[in-house]
Amino acid sequence: LQKHEFFVDMTCEGCSNAVTRVLHRLGGVSFDIDLPNKKVCIDSEHNVDTLLETLKKTGKNASYLGEKSAQ
Repeated sequence: LQKHEFFVDMTCEGCSNAVTRVLHRLGGVSFDIDLPNKKVCIDSEHNVDTLLETLKKTGKNASYLGEKSAQ
C-alpha cells in the first residue's frame, strides 16, 4: 500500500470528523489525522487524485504533500 500525506485546512474536531466521514465512505483506506499540523496520512491503493478529490468533498482546502516513506 502507498502511504500518502495530504494537507487539509482543518481547524477543529468537526473538520477532522468530516475528513473521517468522506474517507470511510470511499473505503479501502486506513489513515491518521494530525489535527494540530493539519495533515492527513493515508494508506491506500487509490490514486492520489481520487484521494485528493475525496478530501476536497469536506469543503476544506486540501493539497497533496507527497509520498511518505514507510519507516
